[in-house]
Amino acid sequence: MGELRSTDLARAGGKGANLGELVAAGFAVPPGFVITTAAYREVVAGLTIPTHDTVAALEVPEAVRNSILEAYDELGAGRVAVRSSATAEDLPGAAFAGQQDTFLGIEGGPALLDAVRRCWGSLWTDRAISYRARLGIDDTSVAIAVVVQRMVPADIAGVMFTANPVTGVRGQVVIDSSPGLGEAVVSGLVTPDLAVLDARGQVVERSAGTREVVIREAAEGGTETVRASAARAVAAGRHTGDVDDPALSLSEADLTRLAEIGHRIATQFGRPQDIEWALAAGEFRILQARPMTALPPAPIRLNRFQRLIGPVILELLPRRPYPMEVSAWIAVNLGPNLEEMVKRLIGARFTLQDSMPDIDHVVQSYVPPNPVLSWRTPLRLLRTLGRTGRDPRAWTDDPDHRSYLAETTQLDAMDVSTLSWAELLGIPARAGDAGAPITNLRVGYLPAAAAAMVRLRILLSLLRRKEWFGSLVLEPHTMTQEANAELGEIARQLRDDPGLREKCRGLDGAQLMDLVETDPAARTVRAALEAFLARFGHRETVSILLPRDPTWSQSPKTVLALVAVLLDSDSERAPDSTASDNALARLLGHPLIRATRSAHGVRSLVRKASAAAALREDTHFELSRTMSIVRRTVHELGRRLADSGVLDAADDIWMLTLDELSRTGPDAADLGLRGIVERRRNAFAELAGSPLIAPTTLYPRLSSSGIEGVLVSGTGGGGGRVTGSVRIVSGPDEFATLRAGEVLVCSATNPSWTPLFARAAAVVVDNGGLASHAAIVAREYGIPAVMGTGNGTVVLTTGTRVQVDGALGVVLPGDQGR
Repeated sequence: MGELRSTDLARAGGKGANLGELVAAGFAVPPGFVITTAAYREVVAGLTIPTHDTVAALEVPEAVRNSILEAYDELGAGRVAVRSSATAEDLPGAAFAGQQDTFLGIEGGPALLDAVRRCWGSLWTDRAISYRARLGIDDTSVAIAVVVQRMVPADIAGVMFTANPVTGVRGQVVIDSSPGLGEAVVSGLVTPDLAVLDARGQVVERSAGTREVVIREAAEGGTETVRASAARAVAAGRHTGDVDDPALSLSEADLTRLAEIGHRIATQFGRPQDIEWALAAGEFRILQARPMTALPPAPIRLNRFQRLIGPVILELLPRRPYPMEVSAWIAVNLGPNLEEMVKRLIGARFTLQDSMPDIDHVVQSYVPPNPVLSWRTPLRLLRTLGRTGRDPRAWTDDPDHRSYLAETTQLDAMDVSTLSWAELLGIPARAGDAGAPITNLRVGYLPAAAAAMVRLRILLSLLRRKEWFGSLVLEPHTMTQEANAELGEIARQLRDDPGLREKCRGLDGAQLMDLVETDPAARTVRAALEAFLARFGHRETVSILLPRDPTWSQSPKTVLALVAVLLDSDSERAPDSTASDNALARLLGHPLIRATRSAHGVRSLVRKASAAAALREDTHFELSRTMSIVRRTVHELGRRLADSGVLDAADDIWMLTLDELSRTGPDAADLGLRGIVERRRNAFAELAGSPLIAPTTLYPRLSSSGIEGVLVSGTGGGGGRVTGSVRIVSGPDEFATLRAGEVLVCSATNPSWTPLFARAAAVVVDNGGLASHAAIVAREYGIPAVMGTGNGTVVLTTGTRVQVDGALGVVLPGDQGR
């Protein structure tokens, strides 16, 4: 046993160690003691595979039992709170909130011993095991201590954050509070009172909660939950009125005092804190403190251009890039090519890497690019203007396109296993150089496409028919459409075979892959899949900025997850090509166009304007050809380092940089690469769940739509209004979960997601604007889209019925009527 003074994580666990530091620093923590991890290890030593039930039922050794009861007597017996304190919890990036159990109002030795056993057992619940697996924490590496504290008869309790968890503003304190024990707030059973205080301790925002329930100590021990309408004598008798009694809310003086305590705790630990507290008899008690997780970067001021371009690039960053992705791909391939394109088009300078500031090569945040114009800008703009007369559809016949295909074909044919170390290190730069012709094509033909779009907008404005623009420029024939058509054909082959159709029912991508590979009846499907991958296999599964994630060829189960989406013939929806044809017919039939006999010129203008989307889409498709060779190269480097013992696993290579590899080799002595990998892995763990930019920084309009009942808001992408059930899709592995008629809600999309639009009733996306992939494809399929919500995947939950308004850019409750 030990007093609440130990800061030894290995003995006291995360919660116990943090409380020990608070006690040592003089903060008002309820007295108590820690049952250390040594006691837990002694109890479970004989278990081969611990489970919640086996651990909770174990007999506590006599020496351990006597020590617990002795410490309990020294505490004064009475009622206590018994809290789990695992060695992996309450750490930066891994709060483990709610993963292990807490028991309140425990009284008496037998009840205490039972609660301790259940705390030990909670280390092995399904939810705790799954949580550790998601964070990559080995089950054998964790142990659990137990904190026993004297119960605080709270009048009011809650949670305090010493930085704003929504906006990322440091120094602001956000306080949630409600009458009774804080468990009601922590477990989400109540809508608490909310207060936001600035760095000076002044209240800048305040709202009253609804106090649906009150949790309080029960007379017979433990706790009881009382509905607000029946709650009386709340908070251990201090107040005898209803829970709406103003005395059960924190005063401004209380809030200021609590915020000051929060600032001191944050200073003590050197980082923003998530603090549980209780107010009893006018005094605040600190029940626990842990580092804030998933905290957005501090807000930054953006100009108009950054707000415009910010969502476009963020759409390509659904996760934090790894050091090797930055050094072997972004820094030598996509970044330089994009920078060169901007320089040649408008004479502006910027560096894509500057948009991803890092510490020790771990990207900390995302800052939308802000190109700086130069003295060359006027000349560059004149040259760009001179290219507007080209036909943007002619780029595929350009010599640059042919030379790009020749070089990438040669690169792709390389057997990386036969290359020397130096040759492998040179592949990323060579792949970057190979992308230069794509830059030439974009510089050469995008101005013409953009100019055609501008001229078309002007024409429609003169005709007072601006609403036709979206339909007229629906994405024309692209490689993505061809890929989707071939996927549809693979689905048709499976559907048309009665035996295969029945076997495919309910399968996900991986299961469908097993079927296609092993079932003799699927021979023609297997051949079709191989032909598809030969043509489209270089396409990225996640993002063109993130080569660690496999391409379609390297993850065929992702392709078959898309096929699974298309298997239900009743759910397939073709792109709404009639909308474009009808809009063009109306335009050509306009009296002014007919009177001036300009139909031929207008038709050509529309075709050139609509080529803009195809040019962007298909050059993106071409540029992704070099991803596969870079990914194979990096994996080969990692394999050689792992085989020679320099790294523990080949995949560790992504935590390193290309420059660090140039100082070593597969046969060289370990130059500390393991330590670098571990250091950066810990840094990634600390940032786990934290967005690269605060949603309110990029989308300041959040929750300000002015429409009553709005759940989330963003930019309307068109498509009318529909009602359906939410389906959160986090990535390719979850494609097959989308059901016909559901509302697809995701962080961002790329062309790999396109088949899902054939099944979705609407799409709601965290990141992106009107020119992003999701908006373009949603318009093509004629479904409502709401872009740039910033928090749709957090606020909305799978299964909830919602109404999506693609015109107003809002998501409402499903039964909302207007």
